[in-house]
Amino acid sequence: MFDLRPVVHVLGLLVFSLGATMIVPLAFDLVVGNGHWGAFAEATAITMVIGLMMTLSCANGVSQGLSVQQTFLLTTGVWLVLPVFGALPFVLGATEARYVDAFFEAMSGLTTTGATVFSGLDDLPAGLNLWRGLLQWFGGIGIIVVAMVFLPELRVGGMQIFRSEAFDTMGKILPRATEIAARISVIYLALTVACALTYAALGMPGFDALMHALTTISTGGFSNRDASFGAYQGPLEYVAAVFIILASLPFVRYIQLVAGTARPILRDSQIRAYLVTILALTVLLALYRVIANGDHWEQGFREGIFNITSIISGTGYASTDYQLWGPVPVAIFFFVGLIGGCAGSTSCSIKVFRYQLLFASVSTQVRRLYAPHGVFEPRYEGRPIAEEVLSSVMAFFVLFFVTLGITAVLLGLTGLDFVTSVSGAAAALGNIGPGLGDTIGPAGNFATLNDTAKWILSAAMLIGRLELMAVFVLLTTAFWRT
Repeated sequence: MFDLRPVVHVLGLLVFSLGATMIVPLAFDLVVGNGHWGAFAEATAITMVIGLMMTLSCANGVSQGLSVQQTFLLTTGVWLVLPVFGALPFVLGATEARYVDAFFEAMSGLTTTGATVFSGLDDLPAGLNLWRGLLQWFGGIGIIVVAMVFLPELRVGGMQIFRSEAFDTMGKILPRATEIAARISVIYLALTVACALTYAALGMPGFDALMHALTTISTGGFSNRDASFGAYQGPLEYVAAVFIILASLPFVRYIQLVAGTARPILRDSQIRAYLVTILALTVLLALYRVIANGDHWEQGFREGIFNITSIISGTGYASTDYQLWGPVPVAIFFFVGLIGGCAGSTSCSIKVFRYQLLFASVSTQVRRLYAPHGVFEPRYEGRPIAEEVLSSVMAFFVLFFVTLGITAVLLGLTGLDFVTSVSGAAAALGNIGPGLGDTIGPAGNFATLNDTAKWILSAAMLIGRLELMAVFVLLTTAFWRT
């Protein structure tokens, strides 16, 4: 019989911990004296009590190891259960949001998607904006642990190619996850502090610097300004681009770097491909704007590198409405969001390494066509790629675009126009943030969408954040029979 107790026990601990973190914005509102702290007090009490009940009721099922089925269920359960409680401050607080909107915002935060249903962000209580930032910060560190510990072991979407780098964990997932999370937390916190201090040093107000540091390092994109990063154009765009790139690199490389080994981060082909892609697209956009629109080259390069970096990583900040640049930039921004950053980082979408494996496979097939008697095998960083990995990657690509199409059709059936449906599906499934069009584009938000569309997009955020297969496997009867 399938034993749910270890899964519920861990979920209870995480729910309790989430409730405890609500004390931070509660204290912040108390200090600034805006009277909003009562909403966080209620949300904290509800969340911690329910989390404690979940933990204690399943304490007799605690074990050091989890089965594959339990691990799949836990991975999805975390990102499904935590937004349920993360939404409470929005329902009980100053926004008085309906639950569908509150859940959408919490899901968008924890999956680091960055799509928002709230307007008037400049006037929200500071604690509520801080909670939005903390949700993304927790989601960012959480997905790094999942990508380094769980997904390689579960062989999701070709992630097993990083199994040796993500440490041997099967059979002892929980204690190893705790150990890796501790190492990551130090690096993650250091990057956040460095980002906040740099923002503040260049003139960003203290609270804004903290808020944007939380959502930059998590590549989440929530801002406490309706204008998003458009309120801080200039040198701060370069700073944000640098820290977004740092957060989009594999965190296992930082662990190795801190351990005294710089060679892996310098030789990582995934990192090189990611940086070259950003630079090439930035130069292309800058040239287009200079030639087609007559813009100044520095402005074109600065806004180009900021917005390209923001979208390709899935951060979702916007410093300007890039839809006004012309049809070519709009097309570039749509497709660049489907690239993603590096595996094992806070970034999202398909990920660079999968494109590398796809191109390696296609290249091998082409060579076999013109040299049918030759012996060719696809390689990644000089190593042969196992057939199992290639199959996983190909399945991921097929499933991603099929899911994207189905999501777009479902959104269209709710009454949304074609551009909003397709770009909204891509923005949610790829955890990118803004879509295209007047409604959900970089100058808009998701507030006016109908409730059905918001639930569909919330589901797409969850599916995309967990690399699709980790969620879809739960829908098969074979999973529950095993």
